[in-house]
Amino acid sequence: MAFKPQGIIPPVITPLTDSGEVNYEVLRQLVNHLIDQGVHGLFPMGTTGEFYAFDDETFRKILETVKEEAAGRVPVYGGANHITTRGAIRLTKICEEVGVDAVSVLTPMFISQSQDELYEFFKTIAESTTLPIILYNNAPKTNVTIAPATAARLAEITNIVGIKDSTGDMTNATEYIRLTRDNPDFHVLMGRDTLIYGALCYGATGAIASCANVAPRIAADIYDKFVEGDLAGSLEAQYRFAPLRIACGMGTFPAVIKEGLVMQGIPVGKCLEPIAELSSEEKEKLRSVLGGMQLL
Repeated sequence: MAFKPQGIIPPVITPLTDSGEVNYEVLRQLVNHLIDQGVHGLFPMGTTGEFYAFDDETFRKILETVKEEAAGRVPVYGGANHITTRGAIRLTKICEEVGVDAVSVLTPMFISQSQDELYEFFKTIAESTTLPIILYNNAPKTNVTIAPATAARLAEITNIVGIKDSTGDMTNATEYIRLTRDNPDFHVLMGRDTLIYGALCYGATGAIASCANVAPRIAADIYDKFVEGDLAGSLEAQYRFAPLRIACGMGTFPAVIKEGLVMQGIPVGKCLEPIAELSSEEKEKLRSVLGGMQLL
């Protein structure tokens, strides 16, 4: 049976020490905290995990740490993001060796490739591995989008099992769902935290939600209550969750996510420079948001 990406999957932040080294002890603490709070998967080395900042050896160790600490309780998704096809394949191979359950692959950034080039990029990566692959569309960050027609073509490749859509464009997400709705082995995940409930109504199977690092139980409630048929409860959880995502507009991503965890007593440190920490005024605003969500 094909791997099914579903539920609330936080793209796990990478805790750092004051000197900018990975804090593996806190990473283990965070893994347990997120699982205890009811998330349905863990996704290290995504955008929220500052994937661009680490060499291959550190990348491997981060994945190994998350997989080991998760101990099979939830699936682990590894991010394999690179500008070149061979670079993404190299990272996918590391994911395979570590034994993660699936790989998320972002569109190449900086170069503006055509839809045919994107198709070949993902097809070649899929052919290089036995792991299930989730396409990752984040046009606001990469300036490249996977058109719905291209996603539908890619969905026909056996081990391409889903797509995460972080455009924030609900029409785009629903076109992914509409064009692949007859394919039982392909699933759409919402990548914009304010739209999870709406995406589930259309037929998405879950969300890769950065704010689930800070509010895992509230995020999990959006999905769990929806699946149980408690639509009013699911929508209420979405409304509770939204202010945190909107607060992410402060500072440079993912500074708000890290600061929110620090405020909750999980010492994840700061983002790597050049990302600066929030100003004292922004911290007060975030504290007020978290207080309103009963997270402090």
